[in-house]
Amino acid sequence: MTQLKNDTFLRALLKQPVAYTPVWMMRQAGRYLPEYRATRARAGSFMGLCTSPDYATEVTLQPLERFPLDAAILFSDILTVPDAMGLGLYFADGEGPKFERPLRDEAAIKALVAPHVEDKLQYVFDAVSSIRKALDGRVPLIGFSGSPFTLACYMIEGGGSADFRHLKAMMYGRPELLHHILDVNARTVTEYLNAQIRAGAQAVQIFDTWGGALTGPAYREFSLSYMQQIVSGLIREHEGRRVPVILFTKGGGQWLEAMAETGADALGLDWSTDIGDARARVGGKVALQGNLDPNVLFGSPEGIAQEVARILASYGSGSGHVFNLGHGISQFADPAHAGVLVESVHRLSRAYHG
Repeated sequence: MTQLKNDTFLRALLKQPVAYTPVWMMRQAGRYLPEYRATRARAGSFMGLCTSPDYATEVTLQPLERFPLDAAILFSDILTVPDAMGLGLYFADGEGPKFERPLRDEAAIKALVAPHVEDKLQYVFDAVSSIRKALDGRVPLIGFSGSPFTLACYMIEGGGSADFRHLKAMMYGRPELLHHILDVNARTVTEYLNAQIRAGAQAVQIFDTWGGALTGPAYREFSLSYMQQIVSGLIREHEGRRVPVILFTKGGGQWLEAMAETGADALGLDWSTDIGDARARVGGKVALQGNLDPNVLFGSPEGIAQEVARILASYGSGSGHVFNLGHGISQFADPAHAGVLVESVHRLSRAYHG
């Protein structure tokens, strides 16, 4: 593989010295970019993008052509994993992802098994290899998956949910069924991420989008313990260097100490947690990623730069910070404002790195 020309992102995740704070954006390849929308139209559908290594490569690189980002992230979707388990993923117009066969029946749950990821998800690994080749060492490539709990939310509810009624009914009524789903998910995600690493992913992130919907005890039992299982089973060195692991639980700021005990290299923060407080709590163990409110990008360029400056000052001097949004960029964001964010991080952060 080509040697990296810019490894600032990987160095920051490992708390090694850097010249500036690296930055990337969750959903940086997405609907806010007109070139993405044009490619999606050519692909015919969202899944047409995801399942084509050529299209996935094209849209992964699009934000890097616009902005001097410090990492690329594989273009895919967390729900490709339950789709590979036979749940029948489809996208309804205006309604988001749905499953034809949600897991509500005990027999169907007990029949759930981990798929052979190399058979079912080879298009993802082909995309990783294709993206690495196209990047030619420009910046590192991030692979990712949803957390076992977040995947289970969609698998049981059949799509998005405001209250997770079906999942929580199972959790409080038949927890052994939910544990079976989570165990299958954890084993599948471990193999899925390892296959991404073997294909060329240089860091991986686990998106626990819905872990924050749980109580503290439930979070530890039904979400964190399974992410710990994944972290313990991941390839941690490949191509002669460490492969950092990032955990991101949206709404999980109250559990950072427990998350830092998993062995992950970095924790993602949403915008509701002060990054300076988070550093004081866990910065000795892990790097931190975040955490600009995505809606700041609807403000003025001056306001964006001010918020960037505030977060950088809150984190303070030294490495161990990867700048990011606290969640995905809005489809309605102005690309020029995303450019202001990236430029501001690079310009203002140098003062914090001796």
